[in-house]
Amino acid sequence: MERKINYLINELLDYAIEKGLISELDKAYSLAGLVDIFSLSSFMWEESESGRKIHEILDDLTAYAISEGLTEDTVTKRDLFDTKIMGAVTKMPSAVIEEFKRLYMSSPKEATDYFYSFCINANYIRADRISRDVKWETESDYGNIDITINLSKPEKDPRDIAAAKNAPQSDFPKCALCHENEGFSGTLTKPARQNLRQIPINMAGEEWYLQYSPYVYYNEHCIALSKNHTPMSINEKTFDKLLSFVSLFPHYFIGSNADLPIVGGSILSHDHMQGGRYEFAMERAEIDTPLIFEGYSDVTGGIVKWPMSVIRICSENKKSLSSLASEILSAWRIYSDESAFVFAETDGIPHNTITPIARTRGGKFELDLVLRNNITTDEHPLGVYHPHSEHHNIKKENIGLIEVMGLAVLPSRLKRELEILKSEILAGTPCVSEETKKHLSWFSLFKDSYTFTEENTMDILKSEVGKTFVRVLVDAGVYKDTKDGKEAFIRFVNSVGGQIA
Repeated sequence: MERKINYLINELLDYAIEKGLISELDKAYSLAGLVDIFSLSSFMWEESESGRKIHEILDDLTAYAISEGLTEDTVTKRDLFDTKIMGAVTKMPSAVIEEFKRLYMSSPKEATDYFYSFCINANYIRADRISRDVKWETESDYGNIDITINLSKPEKDPRDIAAAKNAPQSDFPKCALCHENEGFSGTLTKPARQNLRQIPINMAGEEWYLQYSPYVYYNEHCIALSKNHTPMSINEKTFDKLLSFVSLFPHYFIGSNADLPIVGGSILSHDHMQGGRYEFAMERAEIDTPLIFEGYSDVTGGIVKWPMSVIRICSENKKSLSSLASEILSAWRIYSDESAFVFAETDGIPHNTITPIARTRGGKFELDLVLRNNITTDEHPLGVYHPHSEHHNIKKENIGLIEVMGLAVLPSRLKRELEILKSEILAGTPCVSEETKKHLSWFSLFKDSYTFTEENTMDILKSEVGKTFVRVLVDAGVYKDTKDGKEAFIRFVNSVGGQIA
């Protein structure tokens, strides 16, 4: 076993040098950290065969650590330990930032290409887990919609959950998005981040950081986060920051979750945005109703053909674009239309906000402003403009930025449930198990429309999941794609100085 650990450490160091995580000059320094992590009393240099993937090397190193009692064999403990290992072979933040800036001088794309690859090679982005995600496309009246079943977030081990209850609590870092996560060793309740690296950026005069999401729901899924731990807020400054980001990285889009519960993201305590290099279905969607706005002759726009309520505005002039977006936001915050069941507030609780997305296209800046409302009723206690209860077997969680744009992020349970349901359908006993009985009403809606075979059943189920997600987006839309809905939408547009072109 000693010779094996000796070889594995040599293999890891060779991998780190090959991938540019450290330089040859850092090799002895990184070795000292690894010797300490594994409590070794001796070490010898030896040649290793290159070519193995990082998760394979780490799996063997962690298995050794478990056998030696250096860590425990649970999901959380393994993740904490293998991230600690990677921290010993990941160059310091200053070196990553310096290389990023050097490449940026040539091309923003070269800089992000480097940084993204670095995060994968450092195993901050766990490519082996992300490759397990289930993905497909569904045709709809709004174009092809992306569907994913996310499997990259590991399920908690019951032993970890039990241990976390008794673990000491800490408010450092304050949340998962704080800059102080960079290099953090992690706890049972907070992930280790020794291999996290961030790039400082200036967004409309504010200090922010660029990093990548460890779960990568789409290509180059990045996060821009405020240096300060301040709550999410959509305001006039938000549009300046969005447009500042796409000026820095014109090959990326950037968007923000809304700033209210139900229609906002999962983390509202820290101001952040998400972007990346990916074309979502909403970006491909065309203008359904062209609009013009009084006082903004240099801005074109319209209502987008999309299940949610989207105003798209476009201009070469960032200042005009930001100013109009601010006017639309301000008007929407206080707008009510009882006939369309739009209420700006009830009992002093505000309901209206916006999910904004920015991009460049054809040499111009473009903003998509998605109108959101988080009102609840007795019939819809989780939200009127939220997935309705008949769709909760597929999607119950909030519709955030990524899903607004047409990419479903569905719970990992669905993979197993669909596999079981397929077997039950072919056996003639659908929706009888504990895992699939929740799907009975849903399955009944389409079961008579198909002849199910071994070859087509899973494709049918995936297609119906996709159709259901489109209906979920319709649920989340304030103004429906109907005659009454379109008329109500135009009433709001008129209230902010807009009219049909």
